[in-house]
Amino acid sequence: MKKYLAVALGILTAIGGFVDIGDLVTNAVVGARFGLSLAWVVVVGVIGIVLYAYMAGKVVALSGRATFEIIRERLGARAALMNLGASFLMTLLTLTAEIGGIALTLQLLTGIVPLAWIVVATLAVWLVIWLVKFTWMENAAGLLGLTLIVFVVSFFVLGPDWGDTVDQITQQYPHPGEHPLTYWFYVVALFGAAMTPYEVFFFSSGAVEERWGRQDLMLARLNVGIGFPLGGLLSLGIAGSAFLVWSPEKVDVSSLSQVVLPVGEALGTIGLALVLIGVLAATMGAALETALSCGYTLAQYAGWPWGKWHRPAKAPQFHVTIIVCLLIACGVLATGVDPIMVTEFSVVFSAVALPLTYAPILVVANDPEYVGEETNGPVLNALALVYLVIIVVAAVAAIPLMVLTGLGS
Repeated sequence: MKKYLAVALGILTAIGGFVDIGDLVTNAVVGARFGLSLAWVVVVGVIGIVLYAYMAGKVVALSGRATFEIIRERLGARAALMNLGASFLMTLLTLTAEIGGIALTLQLLTGIVPLAWIVVATLAVWLVIWLVKFTWMENAAGLLGLTLIVFVVSFFVLGPDWGDTVDQITQQYPHPGEHPLTYWFYVVALFGAAMTPYEVFFFSSGAVEERWGRQDLMLARLNVGIGFPLGGLLSLGIAGSAFLVWSPEKVDVSSLSQVVLPVGEALGTIGLALVLIGVLAATMGAALETALSCGYTLAQYAGWPWGKWHRPAKAPQFHVTIIVCLLIACGVLATGVDPIMVTEFSVVFSAVALPLTYAPILVVANDPEYVGEETNGPVLNALALVYLVIIVVAAVAAIPLMVLTGLGS
């Protein structure tokens, strides 16, 4: 029974890690402007993150080594430094967006401006990392994040036109009234939001924290094979609800209040309370994951002791890295920068950084030195190579599309 409970909690945790502030904002913006005509991107992104996370989890279970330990070992210190720089900066940017998301959520709950909540949110993230056990931390975020299912419920309660919905989902061309470049910018942004690399950094490092071994391969498959698709379902619920409420009014979503308002319209005060709990849990969980991932990536590259099981005195560089990154994120937000804008930049740069870590994991997942006889089969490799091409194309296109469309405006 204990084993099955661990599997169930792992699945719930995957849901909490999938839907962060980037997914909340990006899916709502896309839903309001494009309806469900970009639902196919969410499906593509979910399959991609399942592949990516499964290969990383398999490598950990069979070799006992996390992502950046392997990247440095395979590429060498100099080549891996480029991977580290891009991935670390992207994760730090995402951490900044998540802390901003916590502050915005607390503003909706209290009416107090988000600037006042930034220090509180930063301190709360640090205290949880410092005091709470790893398993309790991830399971609490995942369980509370399940309340985001109200987005899916709201979509049905709001009463979509099912014929129109099917037409949108099957539409595979630029949306009427939108410039094709804008359409493709949001394709890349939605893909980047679904395949954020920090999810895999945290997933693989968390597997080491939990001492995964060969016997945990099935646990890895269940975590990624069920948890991430459920997270994708929540993303579609966010987009669909935003479409039904905001598209008829021709309103562009630009605030977190607009993201959650469709739930309030559909389910009233109780629904609004539940969605705010879910958003707070999702942003808090993602802030914990990104803060830890900053420490994981740098410590793994540098060969420092790392992990929450180490007391600060035993892994000082790891813990100091987390504190410094939290202070940087807090300082950036204290300048008054819009957290929503930070979020939009973070999902674009996630797409840019993705190939630098995906490619090495794909190589190692086929190396018997690391995984023994559990190398990728021909079907898995074929699919993984298709995704490598998609990831590279998205990475190359991301910044030009961002510039040409003015961040999708």
